Amino acid sequence: MFVSLLQKIVKAGDKDLDGQLDFEEFVHYLRDHEKKLRLVFKSLDKKNDGRIDSQEIMQSLRDLGVNISEEQADKILRSMDKNGTMTIDWNEWRDYHLLHPADNIPEIILHWRHATILDVGESLLVPDEFTAEEKKTGMWWRHLVAGGGAGAVSRTCTAPLDRLKVMMQVHASKSNSMRITGGFMQMIREGGVRSLWRGNGINVIKIAPESAIKFMAYEQIKRLIGSNQETLGIAERLVAGSLAGVIAQSSIYPMEVLKTRLALRRTGQYSGIVDCAKHIFKKEGAAAFYKGYVPNMLGIIPYAGIDLAIYETLKNAWLQRFATDSADPGVFVLLACGTTSSTCGQLSSYPLALVRTRMQAQATLEGGPQMSMTGLFKHIVRTEGLTGLYRGLAPNFMKVIPSVSISYVVYEHLKITLGVQSK
Repeated sequence: MFVSLLQKIVKAGDKDLDGQLDFEEFVHYLRDHEKKLRLVFKSLDKKNDGRIDSQEIMQSLRDLGVNISEEQADKILRSMDKNGTMTIDWNEWRDYHLLHPADNIPEIILHWRHATILDVGESLLVPDEFTAEEKKTGMWWRHLVAGGGAGAVSRTCTAPLDRLKVMMQVHASKSNSMRITGGFMQMIREGGVRSLWRGNGINVIKIAPESAIKFMAYEQIKRLIGSNQETLGIAERLVAGSLAGVIAQSSIYPMEVLKTRLALRRTGQYSGIVDCAKHIFKKEGAAAFYKGYVPNMLGIIPYAGIDLAIYETLKNAWLQRFATDSADPGVFVLLACGTTSSTCGQLSSYPLALVRTRMQAQATLEGGPQMSMTGLFKHIVRTEGLTGLYRGLAPNFMKVIPSVSISYVVYEHLKITLGVQSK
């Protein structure tokens, strides 16, 4: 921990980029860092009396979307309180944080919040929140662009697993159990290595409109809810995020249907996205573009609720245990929180996702019945058992860790390129 802090100080203060910190650079760093600490201290000092108490710490964290108890606030306070007054003056605040480069509790939480923009190839995530300052300076769109670019790269890298999942969801059954290796070999034999990426083009194309619609809808719904805070509580955020997800998914849902059809197509069946859309419209009508819509919408609520609740729980557990060390959660903590919450969310909504995909693909199965959502549920359970509702789960989980990891790395690099300062 100490070596890591020293490395951060050297990196922050090394103006001539020689990898070393001379006395003049160190003094300049301390002066600059003290100015930043003064601004943070003033923002925490809600009463403007030159001291910070436990209530002000609780309020500041609540404004950033994290609720802690008074006992936890007292614990944070005691770590900085030198004279036993259970309040912190400017000198105590400065002395405690001066050698912790830009690492303080508000920045840690903002860093957590922006980590939630990471894309794992699913469409049900609750949108990220941005501060008033970020909206004012236009930084929010840079986060969205970085998140979209990261999502495009991660989805492309894991597209073969995504197509295999769709194939297993639609074609596998009790009598025809498609395995991972066999599924890959079957796709390669039918269409070559390039066929592993069928459906990925439209999967990447829909990221931009979906993210933009979801973000705009989220902002409008927050205003309608009437919250006077910059950020929402977990329950309000769940409601606003779920409704924003429904609006975004409703807007781009035809692209979801096209993605499934393109992933399942035979070699030479369609010449491209437009040709596929024309064939569907001509043979099945406009309603075909919304097949599987109901189970998809129903899946948003358990996915978003469980994903957000588990992420918030893990985040708060980390805060309670390590916040007094002013430590950055780091890549592995963020990946662990995001991967665990996303995995639990997917488990809860997977049967609905499978039924959605089957409904989208029903017309491609020659001689197959055209069933409703409840009819499909009953048919799958009757013919394949309860495990049939989880077909394709293995490749779906196999892509979570590489998808999150690739998304995180690309997201951080794109933020730097776009001039977004890391929290």
